[in-house]
Amino acid sequence: MRKTYTVQKGTIQDSHIQFDLQEKLNDIKWRPAGQMITDSDDMSFIYLMDEEDGYSYVKFPQAVWPLLAETLQSKVNPMLKWNTEQIELVNFQDELQSLIYNIEGNYNYGEVFTTAVEEAFAELLSEA
Repeated sequence: MRKTYTVQKGTIQDSHIQFDLQEKLNDIKWRPAGQMITDSDDMSFIYLMDEEDGYSYVKFPQAVWPLLAETLQSKVNPMLKWNTEQIELVNFQDELQSLIYNIEGNYNYGEVFTTAVEEAFAELLSEA
């Protein structure tokens, strides 16, 4: 069964962005899958994590999108933190940037989601 974890907040430390999970996790064994998808109904980007029996989702809701935009400007993959553990989210920037470019003007994601992404990542899209 796939589990979903939600990023509660993010912080910038020494030019590195760190996202904190809302949930407390015990003995979780996962590794970054290096892939992202969207949940346009829930207005979220989702980073996939490999687990022993499949994938888990790390959900980035609209409240943390400003930090996602800063992540793209920093050129450094962010870290994901839970309890006392942390891990680098590999391929995060490439995946997120590809999704944003694909979403721009593409109402297959839904007009509300597409418009919100275009507004949140306007600076990135204007540079393209």
